[in-house]
Order: sequence, then structure tokens, then C-alpha cells
Amino acid sequence: MKTKSISMLLGLAFATLTTATAQNSKEPITASMEGHIYKPAKVPATDERVRQLKVPAGFTITKFAEDLGKPRMLAVSSDGTVYATDRDKGTVTMVRDTNNDGKAEQQRIVATKEGMHGIAIRNGKIFLMTVNDIYTANINNDGSLGDLKEIAKGFPEGGQHANRTIEFGPDGKLYVSVGSTCNACKETNDENATLVQMNADGSGRRIYATGLRNTIGFDWHPQTKELYAFDHGMDWLGDETQKEELNKIVEDGDYGWPYVFEDGKPNLADEPPQGMSWEEYAKKTKFPEMTYDAHSAPMDLVFYNGAQFPQQYKGSAFVTLHGSWNRSNPVGYKVIRVQFDNGKPTQFEDFVTGFLVNNNKQEFGRVVGLAVHKDGSLLISDDDNGVVYRVAYTAK
Repeated sequence: MKTKSISMLLGLAFATLTTATAQNSKEPITASMEGHIYKPAKVPATDERVRQLKVPAGFTITKFAEDLGKPRMLAVSSDGTVYATDRDKGTVTMVRDTNNDGKAEQQRIVATKEGMHGIAIRNGKIFLMTVNDIYTANINNDGSLGDLKEIAKGFPEGGQHANRTIEFGPDGKLYVSVGSTCNACKETNDENATLVQMNADGSGRRIYATGLRNTIGFDWHPQTKELYAFDHGMDWLGDETQKEELNKIVEDGDYGWPYVFEDGKPNLADEPPQGMSWEEYAKKTKFPEMTYDAHSAPMDLVFYNGAQFPQQYKGSAFVTLHGSWNRSNPVGYKVIRVQFDNGKPTQFEDFVTGFLVNNNKQEFGRVVGLAVHKDGSLLISDDDNGVVYRVAYTAK
């Protein structure tokens, strides 16, 4: 078994600070932090294991496609063709269910670019993002893609977080998530740890929001049109800290990273700029709407806009949790639902669980991408065993 458990104690001690520092302190600032590494062993996604996955009453979960390598982000065209990116291979794979039986019969690689990850579809065109560049192409009738045309370039290097994601907002603008290069540091490129906004042709590029360590999944509430996103918390602050943050993203909002987190807690290892105290910096930031278990690793976030699920799921958001590595007991490895009431998030609940097996010593799925299929089912990618799952509501 390839499980690992390593306890690490990190002591941080800073020399006496001058009057120019953040706290103007005459005494040293000290902190100690404990972290753990625990990675469940990977096992195959056998039919027997898939059958024991748990979903709410009335729902079923099955394999929509498999043998896809490491599928990450998903997008569905108007005719129901599914596209999956593979960051490691740099590919986009077209997946089709031609007889509408809930299982894909066709798979074909339709584009290749090193580091391909982000994907969005709008007005018959596909938009794709590598670490540094954004491309677009026409979608042909057979699902293949035309030539890739570069519309934006020069995004910063990825460092620790190279998983660029893109989505179109209700305003027709293209939004780009650019993660931080590090766990916690002062970035040298202004676009790192931000959400960037631009026109569909790549013009008008500007930073929309800052202080976002690694916001992979984001989407707009179908009624309020407000933008919600899940940000990854920092590592090495202990099993329960930093919690994952569900944020409502507003224009010019600062969400605190790397100086403050959650409800304004200070990250003592990184001093705020311009001699500000952590308390002063917290007052200029936006706090999360809700928080979730630390190190769960939220990936995609999609509001349900299909017609298949029961009415109570309309306006809910689904979130994939890739699963922890930086804590003693694993969390995540599942899909959750964020319930919204009157346009506001109110509670989390499990939606797909069971990928952790053998008393949490093994896992057979690390979920990543989400997409609502044309028929209203929910598609979920797993980049560990190369599967795209389909959750359907089958109760009469």
C-alpha cells in the first residue's frame, strides 16, 4: 500500500521588527505550525466499487466514459458533444453519446497544446487555455475543431498553481482564473492570484479581483447573476486551517491572500504592504460567505441549470472536492451541493460520496470537472482513473 503519513513541525521566528514593519512591534513575532501528509493509495474504479457510490434517493451514478487519461475540465456543446481537457497530455478529447443511452460511444482527440486546461464554449466556438495563452476555434458539425487561433497571451507562469480556468459571464465577458505561484508569498506579477476579465476577442484585459490563492471553479447564480467561487486555503497551517473559502466575487474585491484568511485571521509569515497591520489589511478585504473543511481542494463549481433534477436543485451549486493530502485524516474525494435560499448560500450537503474505501486507506477517484449535459444529467470527471461519471435523476 502506498499510503504515507509524515508529521512536520514548522517553527517560524522573526527577528525584532523596525518601525517600518507591519505591526511596528518592538518584540519578535513567533508562530509554530504543524502539518501532516496523508495520501490514500489509488485503486482501480471497478464496476463493483462504482456500484457502492452513494447519491441521494432517486439518483443514479454510472460511467459515462472511461480510459480518458487524466480528464480535468469539461464543457458541453449545444448538440450534447462533451469536451474534456487533459493537462498532462495537453489534449482536448471529444466524447459523444450518439444513441442517448447515457454512455459515450465515441472518443477522439481534437486539439493539442502543452498544458491545456481551461475550456469554455460560446456561440459555436470553443475557448481553450494553457498556462500562458488563450485560443479559440470553430466547432465543426462532426464535433471536431477548426484551427486554433490565439486571442490572448503572456499570462504569468504557473508555479505551484498552473491550472488556468475560463468561463463566460452573463455580461459576455471572458473571465480567467490565474492562481498563485506559491503557497503564500508576495507575487512579482500582478496577474497572479487574481481573476482577470477580458472581451471574447482578448481585448480589454484587466484584473477583476485579487487575493485569490487558487480559485479553479467559479460560476454565476442563474437568478441573481452574482459570481461565486471556491478558493483553496493555504497549506501547512494544521489539519483544520486554512479552511476552503466560498466567496462572492465582486469587481475590485480583495480576498485577503496571502496576508489574512477566513474572517480576517492573520498569516503571520507574510506581512501586509505599506506598513499596515493585519487587522488594518483585513478591513479592506472581503470575507467568505461560507467555509468548508480545510484541504478538501475544491475544483469546479457549477450552478445547476438543467431540467432533469427535481425543482429543489434549481439554483444549487455543485462542487467537486479533489481530496486532501496535507492533513492526517483525508477529507474531500466527493461532490457536494451548495444549497442557496433567496439567492444566498445557506448550507453544504454531500451529493456523491464513496470514492474513499478500505477505511480511508484507498481511493478510486479524485473528482475535478463538472458540466450539465444537454439532457440535464450532471457529468463529473476523475483525473485519477480516467473516468467521466454521469449522475441522472431516474425516479418517476
